[in-house]
Formats: sequence, structure tokens, C-alpha cells
Amino acid sequence: MQTVGRPTVVVDANGLILGRMCSVIAKKLLTGEEVIVVNAEKAVLSGRRKSKLLEAHVFLEVGKPVTGPFHYRRPDRILRRTVRGMLPFKKPKGKQAYKRLKVFLGLPDDLKDQKTVTFEEAQANRLTCPFFTLGEYAKGIGWNEGE
Repeated sequence: MQTVGRPTVVVDANGLILGRMCSVIAKKLLTGEEVIVVNAEKAVLSGRRKSKLLEAHVFLEVGKPVTGPFHYRRPDRILRRTVRGMLPFKKPKGKQAYKRLKVFLGLPDDLKDQKTVTFEEAQANRLTCPFFTLGEYAKGIGWNEGE
């Protein structure tokens, strides 16, 4: 699954803080690396679950279903959108960088033998506040796991 001439990094999102992980991923994408994120639903959000879901429900009321803005409910889509917010997406280099990002729920069979990396600065064990997973957040805003 590796393209010629471009290094590929496989990141395991299990137990990593979403925002910190995405900022490191955005930097890697802008330097020309291809990044594959696995176990997206196991990434961690800091804060109280109830207050974050309340915030999300208020935000989900904004927009129209046809014209947008579109609010993703799947954990892999939420993670992709978070990385997109950290890229200069409206410029050509940002669009090219965003195309080099792939995000998966769980661990695909063709990536099981590849070595995964983790980021020390994004570890959830550094948090002293309450936290919950991106999968729990997605279920709270309307994601059905079967989709």
C-alpha cells in the first residue's frame, strides 16, 4: 500500500488525544509524507462527555442537509475533518496534503503486518481531567455502528 518515493506512516490512534495527534499528522502531511490512521474510534477527547455532547448537539443544528455545512458523525470522518482544519485546505499544497491522509475504523487486514507509530506528546495518560473516546462521542451524536 506504499507509493513509490513517498514515505508512509501508519498511526495507531488508540489512546491518543485527538487534537494533539491531528496537529502532528497535519505537519507530517505538509512535509510530503503519506499518513494512514487506524483505530480512529479509539482516539480520546478531553473533558466531560455530557458537556461535549451538549455542545455538539447545538452545533449540529447549524446548516441545511443539502447545502451544508455538513456535520460528520462517523469517527473516521470526524478525525479527517479535524486534520483538515489544521491544513491550509483552500490552497493547493493543503489539498494535496489532505489527499495523502487515509483514516480507518479498526485495523484493516492489509495493514496488520505493518509497524504502527504512536506520538508521545499525544498520549492520553498525560491527561488529569476526565476523557472519553471518539467512538462514544460519535454514538452520542447519532452514529450507528453498522453503517
